[in-house]
Amino acid sequence: MKVNKLIEVLEQQKLNSDLWKTLFHQSILLRKIEMGEISWERVVAITGTKLDAELKSILLARQLPDIRGSKQRNFILFLRKIGFSVSLLAEYFGHSKRHIRRLEERLHNGKFKKILHFNKRNKIPLFKNSNVQNAISEILHQPPSLFGINRTTWTIDLLASVVENTKKPVEQKITNTIVSHAIRDMGYKFRKTKEVLTSNDPDYRSKLKNITNTLNRLGPYDRFFSIDEYGPVSVRHRGGRIRVKKGERAVVDQYQNPKGKVIMTAALELRNNQMSYFYSLKKDSEEMIRLADFLQQKYHYCRYLYFSWDAASWHSSSIFLKELDKLNDWDYRNKNQLPKIILKPLPARAQFLNVIESVFSGMSNSVIQNSNYDSVDEMKNAIDRYFAERNNFFRQNQHSAGNKIWGRERTKPTFSVSNNCKTPFFGKINPA
Repeated sequence: MKVNKLIEVLEQQKLNSDLWKTLFHQSILLRKIEMGEISWERVVAITGTKLDAELKSILLARQLPDIRGSKQRNFILFLRKIGFSVSLLAEYFGHSKRHIRRLEERLHNGKFKKILHFNKRNKIPLFKNSNVQNAISEILHQPPSLFGINRTTWTIDLLASVVENTKKPVEQKITNTIVSHAIRDMGYKFRKTKEVLTSNDPDYRSKLKNITNTLNRLGPYDRFFSIDEYGPVSVRHRGGRIRVKKGERAVVDQYQNPKGKVIMTAALELRNNQMSYFYSLKKDSEEMIRLADFLQQKYHYCRYLYFSWDAASWHSSSIFLKELDKLNDWDYRNKNQLPKIILKPLPARAQFLNVIESVFSGMSNSVIQNSNYDSVDEMKNAIDRYFAERNNFFRQNQHSAGNKIWGRERTKPTFSVSNNCKTPFFGKINPA
């Protein structure tokens, strides 16, 4: 505390004089008042100060709220009334001696209320005026077009001008600041509308429950796959976040001649967090048949393979379902020792629950954004290396999934109803 430092300075300056004794005793008393060890009334009694009208006003003002440091000014005046030194108060409170003497002068001239901003305590701000708030609220709940304004939403400037010209509630001018403060005081805010990912599937809950029940009952020889396609992605110079020197600015041409495109058909196995994929020329039922046969051969030692994907038309086409019946035929599976494929489709428009979308997002941030590959093969090599490193990492760290190394993936590679795996920018990449 400042008082303790002041006492140390005074002790170092020990002079056998009345001035030093006075300052030292005043410092001790100031510390007791500051720490609440002694009341103001007790101090008045100890010092034998005359309880006049000015001192009574100071003691009563102690209970008033603090406005712009009024409590400190009141405290300074109290200490001066009981005989504290001007130099001691100036040192302690960090003011000039002239400032403290000016406060005393105003007190003696009957301007004590001005010192404490007494008038401002009883004055209600204009933005809290009920008539002003009612006028603003009435206009705020109507569209601007009713007032001849060619806009769909209100702004602070427009509200202030309309209130001032048509619904003037008080004599004072209604400014932008008053309108802004009134809106906040009424509990309103201007916020930008946010588009949210929602599903309109009437069977949303039943499909979701079916998937979660399956995941909870997965056996040691069962595998659950999150499946989707990535692309088409054009091979060209791409932009993104990049570190540059001060004054430089990275630019990318808006119109470029693409060097080709890449489409990937992939499946994320959720138990061991492994990616299986191949490159395609298109997205259709034939590629889904190819993927089903590919996974069935790769995971031949399993009992069941569960496929979870979105409601794209080629995921549930008659051609694919007919071929799936052949792959699931008991004689065919028994002869080749292959697992059975069971479909667990996601609800319609629920791509945000598809865990593989998060992996695509992380891969895109790592090797697609800020890229300028010379050919399709170069982009494919970068993607292959990315997924090879990712698969190897999760083979060695099966319990370290999530934000350890692969922090650029939006969510952990586990299915959850609270997931938002779909990045808002993914899916807007065009081949040209």
